[in-house]
Amino acid sequence: MPLLLRPFVRCRLGAELLVLWLGFIGVTCTGSEHTATATQPAAFSDLLPHFLVEPEDEFIVKNKPVMLTCRSTPATQIYFKCNGEWVHQDDHLIVRTVDPSTALPVMEVTIEITRQQVEKIFGLDEYWCQCVAWSTTGTQKSQKAYIRIAYLRKNFEEEPQAKEVALDQEVSLRCHPPEGVPQPEVEWQRNEDVIDPQSDPNFFITTDHNLIIKKARLADTGNYTCVAKNIVARRKSNSATILIYVDGGWSEWSKWSPCGADCAMWRSRECTQPSPGTGGKDCQGLDLQSLNCTSEQCPQTAGRAEDVALYVGMVAVALCLTLLLIILVLVYRRKKAGLDADVADSSILTTGFQPMGIKPSKPENSHLLTIQPDLTTTTTSYQGTLRSRHDAPGKFSMTNGPLLDPLPKGSHTLHNGKLNSDPADFVSRLSTQSYFKTLSRDVANTSYGTFNFLGGRLTIPNTGISLLIPPEAIPRGKIYEIYLTVQKKEDLRLPLAGCQTLLSPVVCCGPPGVVLSRPVILSMDHCSDACLDNWAIRLKKQTYEGAWEDVLLMGEELVSDPYYCQLEAETCQLFSEQLGTFALVGESLHMGAAKRLRLVLFSDAYCSTLEYNIRIYCIDDTQDVFKEVMQMERQLGGRLIDEPHILLFKDSYHNLRLSIHDMPQAHWRSKLLAGYQEIPFYHLWNGSQRYLHCTFTLERLSLSTCELTCQLCVWQVEGEGQSFSLDFNIAKDTRAVDSEFLLMDTNATALAGPSAFQIPYLIRQKICSSLDTPCPQGADWRMLAQRLKLERHMSFFASKASPTSAILDLWEAQHFHGGNINQLAAVMADIGKQEAMIFLVSDGEC
Repeated sequence: MPLLLRPFVRCRLGAELLVLWLGFIGVTCTGSEHTATATQPAAFSDLLPHFLVEPEDEFIVKNKPVMLTCRSTPATQIYFKCNGEWVHQDDHLIVRTVDPSTALPVMEVTIEITRQQVEKIFGLDEYWCQCVAWSTTGTQKSQKAYIRIAYLRKNFEEEPQAKEVALDQEVSLRCHPPEGVPQPEVEWQRNEDVIDPQSDPNFFITTDHNLIIKKARLADTGNYTCVAKNIVARRKSNSATILIYVDGGWSEWSKWSPCGADCAMWRSRECTQPSPGTGGKDCQGLDLQSLNCTSEQCPQTAGRAEDVALYVGMVAVALCLTLLLIILVLVYRRKKAGLDADVADSSILTTGFQPMGIKPSKPENSHLLTIQPDLTTTTTSYQGTLRSRHDAPGKFSMTNGPLLDPLPKGSHTLHNGKLNSDPADFVSRLSTQSYFKTLSRDVANTSYGTFNFLGGRLTIPNTGISLLIPPEAIPRGKIYEIYLTVQKKEDLRLPLAGCQTLLSPVVCCGPPGVVLSRPVILSMDHCSDACLDNWAIRLKKQTYEGAWEDVLLMGEELVSDPYYCQLEAETCQLFSEQLGTFALVGESLHMGAAKRLRLVLFSDAYCSTLEYNIRIYCIDDTQDVFKEVMQMERQLGGRLIDEPHILLFKDSYHNLRLSIHDMPQAHWRSKLLAGYQEIPFYHLWNGSQRYLHCTFTLERLSLSTCELTCQLCVWQVEGEGQSFSLDFNIAKDTRAVDSEFLLMDTNATALAGPSAFQIPYLIRQKICSSLDTPCPQGADWRMLAQRLKLERHMSFFASKASPTSAILDLWEAQHFHGGNINQLAAVMADIGKQEAMIFLVSDGEC
């Protein structure tokens, strides 16, 4: 007969509550109305409970509770335990059945978990529940089920950025979805259509959700959106416009035309291979060429009377030119012998010294020798202070000759001094040439000069950018017209991918293609933390066609390369054997890499309304960007209200947050609805947006309120922060940005000849001749490099014909504004090269 279901009897055994199934345990119960007896099967007494269904992880969406279910057999009792505590008996829903195949009892229990229960322990531990089942043999525990509150934040941690990309180049669009539980899935859309890499293999989505367009096509132009979704919500990033442009290319030249009446033939070509499109560049170069015909091809027009007059005139002109040439040759021969003497006649070049009884500042230098005048040349000796001659009055103005023209025939005496030039005229002339049409026409950020073998220096004031042209860098007999300018980043298509960021201004020096005998040194700021363990820093150079190429990896320079970099804490000195357009691009190797941001605060210089604005600029810590922000704020009528602060911004994908606190509530209030403002990580890391800033609009409750006290905080999420404590009167100082904050550079933008250098020319030659020769005791150029802390570049210096000259070039580039020539003299004394000592005197002792 089938077993009958028996009622439950609860018996208290010690401290535990056991529920016994009377149909299986053979216990007789006596009641007032009935008596029941049953016998258990022999197999049941040996079985532990096992779970047919175990609780699974669940997510609470909004306020909807979740249900946890557990089923076990054979079981006499089953309950839930959550976070180590038993769930109350009344909260269980229990269903009892019998397995028809085994005749064993089955118990199923269900409980409900609400959002409030989970939130009670939120932040302390994860909420979990576990099922416990009993049988007559023992107990079993199920797996833990974790209950989490599902959410999806609104703001993307990184959004895709608009780009302009050349045809056939690779495109990388980055996306870091908002934080969410469960982890959101990511898909990409182009013009609202979902991108499927399976159907279009030109697209690839990486494991970290970035979209790669392997080879840009014209059809890939569009608006790209990153979409994140989970069980709670669906979020869309801001759309990034991708523009695929086509640079123009020439077709082949046409055939030469027949020889015309003017004895010239022509050929042309068109910019159609391909034609420029969607903002691409036009072809560079000429589209029309002419060539003189040979006498056989030129149509003959003899017999006309006009030709006779023409030929007579031509003969007369030829005779005059011949006579003029003879006179020039005679004058040249007479003055040729005196050319070198004229050059050496400059007082700066000779810099001979007569013995003087001057006591040196250090006792150990008391034995220093003076440099005797060179009696082999017809020069006068010089007595006076050996110091920087940047303030020496100009002795002449070099004419602005055509680019790359050699030194004209005749005698030229070159002196040192400032070059008087009109930058606007120079930029206008330069921009007429096809290659230079893309150059910046910002006269304030351009300098140029005319130089010969004596060298010189170009400087763009208040930018930290300069170009040192060492002596003998320009071949003798040549005169070059050289320029230096800063390119605006928004005007360039500098390709950046992955974790790459622009670390320096984009600097252009030229013209490209000039022949140099020695490297020039280009100095510019950078904004990295200067730790090469954190970065892979590359020097990029723009080709003639406008593309960018890597020409140097910092730390892996080869002495045979035409480029070499000295990276300092805030500046970079680039040795270059070629002129061109350069920029430093860094790629972070890990999340410890950091850029220096300069935080600059401005406010309205004059306020007549209740509203008052405070602007916080977060810019790369380079002088050229700071200069542009100062000039822009001057035009807006702003004023600087605190000293700039420096913030290390790490490659952690976390955004920058800005907030304002501690305002007197009785007089001021902020119109910002949220607790803080935020600048996305990629906008700052990319480095191509120059004037990123946030504006805090404050409102005073009365026009009579002028005192403002508050605290401004700027910090990277989970990173470093800075704060500004402000306490000032908004009506007392109504001046706009003052020039004193610009740290005005009063040096000339162009210096030619010896005035551009700290070390006089002849003294430099004596130092080089003394230290270039290797010394067994090491008292040579190697010790000079060590004393100047340049030993890391020993291999580079050793590869040069004059290692000492390269060291002194770098010293000149580093110490142009604040060079201490006394310190260099002390280094020479320490080396022990008395014959090359610089004897220093003060103004009062001369």
